[in-house]
Amino acid sequence: METSAHSVLSLWESFYVIVGSSGAGLTGLMFVVITLAADSSVPRTPETLNAFGTPNVIHFVAVLLIAAVLSAPWQRFKDPAHVMGAIALAGIVYALIVVRRMLRQTGYKAVLEDWVWHAVLPMTAYASLFVGAAGLSHDQIWALFLIAAVSLLLLGIGIHNAWDTVTYLATQPRETEKKGKPK
Repeated sequence: METSAHSVLSLWESFYVIVGSSGAGLTGLMFVVITLAADSSVPRTPETLNAFGTPNVIHFVAVLLIAAVLSAPWQRFKDPAHVMGAIALAGIVYALIVVRRMLRQTGYKAVLEDWVWHAVLPMTAYASLFVGAAGLSHDQIWALFLIAAVSLLLLGIGIHNAWDTVTYLATQPRETEKKGKPK
């Protein structure tokens, strides 16, 4: 007798409760990061925010969406696989948009680490999610492990990039320090 997708996916319930909650909580953290950026004297533009801030929220929301989809009571693997494939394709398109934004913005000179964490790793994650979706549509259990790894990778990317932003803001001299202390 064939095992239903629901019974297999129910084994992943705790994992996706933890990962989905993390994605939701970290989305809220990004509001704190943006508030810190707004209060800093570091020059910023909407283009820079769209290239380096907004993608983190998108990655966290993607993790939350993956967790929600795989927590639903599906009877066949093909159904959530199609949703995962759509999320993957949207992520790939968005990663390309981020690359374009990184190239066009002038508020910050991106270094190699920025390209790796904001372009290469997200593109790898969403491409891997597409592979996982294809495997899942063919009832391959390994695909669930790949999709789980992608979820953790997207969380890690978002955490790294949020931390990178906060440490960048914290290490930049304030406007009063740039002008010198009053005598």
